[in-house]
Amino acid sequence: MKETLFVLIFISSLSLVAQEKLNVFPSVDIKNIEGKIINTDEFDNGGKPIIVSFWATWCKPCAKELDAISEVYDEWQDETGVKLLAISIDDARNTAKIAPFANGKDWPYEVYLDANSDLKRALNVNAIPHTFLLNGKKEIVWQHTSYFDGDEDELFEEVQKLH
Repeated sequence: MKETLFVLIFISSLSLVAQEKLNVFPSVDIKNIEGKIINTDEFDNGGKPIIVSFWATWCKPCAKELDAISEVYDEWQDETGVKLLAISIDDARNTAKIAPFANGKDWPYEVYLDANSDLKRALNVNAIPHTFLLNGKKEIVWQHTSYFDGDEDELFEEVQKLH
């Protein structure tokens, strides 16, 4: 009986540790839009929330979401200090299109490339757009896949909860 209780306690503590690990943003090397390798540990917003949005040049809902957020991004930043990082999952064939695409959209975000899909795999991103919200400790507190008009309002409500 004691052994069974011990095993149950041990297993439940392992699952809590595993669950806690899932909430921590992974440390992975990706590239910035200029091609410089950056480790995600370097992502910083001074203890304020960070939005991480996975997108691709060929993904129309991704562009719609990032366009919609860019229209209100200044207000979001003024009110909450939030920062958005746009992580492209375009493969090597499309790498040359990413900077012109993002610059043409005039997005006010930091844009990164996850060409090897290391960050995508680490976060189990299967469908895009996939948006994560990190608190000031860079813990994942909310996530959402797909995009429909108005989803940015729900995202901002979640950001406000952290402010």
